This record gives sequence, structure tokens and C-alpha cells, in this order.
Amino acid sequence: MALSYKTRRRLSLLILLLGLPGYVVVAVTIMSTIDRPPLWLELLIYIGLGILWALPFKAVFKGIGQSDPDAPPKRFDYDK
Repeated sequence: MALSYKTRRRLSLLILLLGLPGYVVVAVTIMSTIDRPPLWLELLIYIGLGILWALPFKAVFKGIGQSDPDAPPKRFDYDK
């Protein structure tokens, strides 16, 4: 079942406001429990984790920046 545009928009906002900060806390906590790796490796790990969080939500975020495709077209009356 496909999610409607409005549902995807609300879900993406929820993910960005609650899920992403929670993911950052978990990632930093995990990284702090292990010994500090070399800087280049640590950077690669954070880049990988930064990409990894978004992969499951790709379908939710797709097209959110566009106008609602289900909305009726706007009509402009220039003849007034």
C-alpha cells in the first residue's frame, strides 16, 4: 500500500525531528565505546553512518520537496 503525499510529508518531518537526533546519539554513543580509531577511519565511519540512516527512508523522502501531486490544479483568473 502506497503512502499518500500528506502522510509521507508528516512521516518525513517526524523522522527528521525525532529519528535523526536519536540516531546521532546512538552513533556517537557507539563510537565512544570503542577506542578512538585514526582520524581518517573515524571520518569514514561517520560518513557511512550518515548515509546509512537515510537508506531505509528513501521512499518516504522521495518527492517531498515537490508540490502535492494529488492536489487539484490551481486556477488563476487573470481576466478580472
